[in-house]
Amino acid sequence: MIRDLTSETCIELLRTTCIGRLAYIAHDVPYAIPITYYYYQPNNSIISYSLEGHKIISMRNKNTVSLQVDDIETVNRWKSVLVHGEFEELTGSNAKKLLNEFSKGVKEIINSKEEKKVQFIHEFSRKLGVKDASPIVYQIKILEITGKERLG
Repeated sequence: MIRDLTSETCIELLRTTCIGRLAYIAHDVPYAIPITYYYYQPNNSIISYSLEGHKIISMRNKNTVSLQVDDIETVNRWKSVLVHGEFEELTGSNAKKLLNEFSKGVKEIINSKEEKKVQFIHEFSRKLGVKDASPIVYQIKILEITGKERLG
């Protein structure tokens, strides 16, 4: 049986997971790529970062994006959440603050699931280790959340 998830269950999945697939449009072609993210409850948004590249340039040009997050136990038992939102690049002290929230939040999620201690953000993403490159911090302002689950 497949059924709709409540808003609360959708948020719970976003809150307890840190890997999803970001979908965006570049040159009228859809792309979907895995990202590390953090659900930031105070402003109901998705926080992430990246180096300058195809994804960032594309989202600057067309800011409508989606994020899909799944919890798959078996082919007959899963949950899936789809977020529709708008990309917004962050700068200055706000970007620094939210990158710190991202780092702390993702570490907590990984620590709770993997029984190992993550000490630094570069242990789960190499992007910050690139010399002479600053991360671009962004948020996805959530406009809509939907979800489905299959129960056996």
